[in-house]
Amino acid sequence: MAEPERTERRQRPAPLLFEPSEAVADPEHFFDLESIEDPRELLARATELTLAFRAAQSRAEEFQALAAAQLADPRRFDRLSPSAIAEAAEWTEDYARRMIEFGEDLQRGTPPEA
Repeated sequence: MAEPERTERRQRPAPLLFEPSEAVADPEHFFDLESIEDPRELLARATELTLAFRAAQSRAEEFQALAAAQLADPRRFDRLSPSAIAEAAEWTEDYARRMIEFGEDLQRGTPPEA
C-alpha cells in the first residue's frame, strides 16, 4: 500500500468541533462556514477543516489496518480470513490483504513499503 512515510512530524490539525443537533438538521449548515462573510477568514477556516479531515482520515485508516492485522493474526484462535475481514469492512479481498500487511508494518514500527 503506497502510504507516505510516517517519519515527518505530524501537524496538529484544527479541532473538529461537534455541531449542535439543530445545526445538523439543517442541510445548508456545515461547521458554521456559511455564516463567515470574510472570504479570507472563510478560506482559512475551510482550509483548517480540510487538513483536519485529511488527518482524521489518515489516522482512521491506520486504525483500520491495525484492527485488520489483529483480526488476521494466526496466533488468535478466532482469527478471520482476509475474505471475512473484507466482507466486514466492505473492502475487496485484495485490499484487505494489503491493509493486513500495512497493519503488520505498523505493529512492527516499520514504514510501509511503497
